[in-house]
Amino acid sequence: MSKTPALTAALKGERRTFETEHGTISYYFANEGEADRTPLVLIHSINAAASAYEVKPIYDRYRRQRPVAAIDLPGYGFSSRRATRYTPRLMTDAIHAWVERIAADTGAAQVDAMACSVACQYLARAAEERPERYRSIGLVSPAGVDGDLQSGANADATRGKPWLYRVLTASPAVSKTLFAGLASRPSIRYFLEKTFGGKDVEPGLVDYAYRSAHQPGARHAPWSFLSGYLFSADAAGLYRRLSQPVWLAYGKRSDFSDAAARDIVQQHTASTVVSFDAGALPHFQQLEAFVAGYDRFLASLETSG
Repeated sequence: MSKTPALTAALKGERRTFETEHGTISYYFANEGEADRTPLVLIHSINAAASAYEVKPIYDRYRRQRPVAAIDLPGYGFSSRRATRYTPRLMTDAIHAWVERIAADTGAAQVDAMACSVACQYLARAAEERPERYRSIGLVSPAGVDGDLQSGANADATRGKPWLYRVLTASPAVSKTLFAGLASRPSIRYFLEKTFGGKDVEPGLVDYAYRSAHQPGARHAPWSFLSGYLFSADAAGLYRRLSQPVWLAYGKRSDFSDAAARDIVQQHTASTVVSFDAGALPHFQQLEAFVAGYDRFLASLETSG
């Protein structure tokens, strides 16, 4: 029997935890810079092997400048990986609880928040439900803007396929076997190359994704993802309804398009769209340009405020 690879901390700083009704939530926190600045909170994407490592370049750049935190969403990283059906509601509630914890950690009334891919949907809902907590919203290659989404759907509606979820979870033995193939190094590299739009994937990301995907319970959240239960049915409408200034970044080598970006921010006069010669996680491939663009956006908030 192969030994489970140890999971070490994905990021520097403190790794903190707190308890919720959905289990333990783990997050990284650094406050080495100007403590009185608005905290930056970072949310990784959703896939078979996700973790806070996916925001590492952003976290490392800002941790000596301002308070910064990065979460392991439920089912990933060091957070609880319960055998349950994961939904946008569960993820949004985790973000609510985490942002309240950041407010307690720092004494800040608001945060600047940034999420990647599918997790942009959860951040958007959190910001809609508690707008007073968010000074600005960063969306990196947001998922769920395709036309077949139900913009008028119930807030708890998902794109879940019950039959597929049953197939993936009915037999523990079959479930483990299927996930072992999905979580192999070749499979992880293949999907990351699709995400990056090429073969220039950071080796550390591949290694950490592999180790994270081989922890006990690692298959539970990915099965909800693959069967559609982690996709909000009303994501497109969520993005359009955001009341905060929005910074939308995407890579031209991703599935995201200029038209989708314009559709999201057309009602947001204080918002900015930037694109990069990169994949869906442009901060790994074009960090300097990414940070420069985000800093200009934040500076505009300070000027207007």
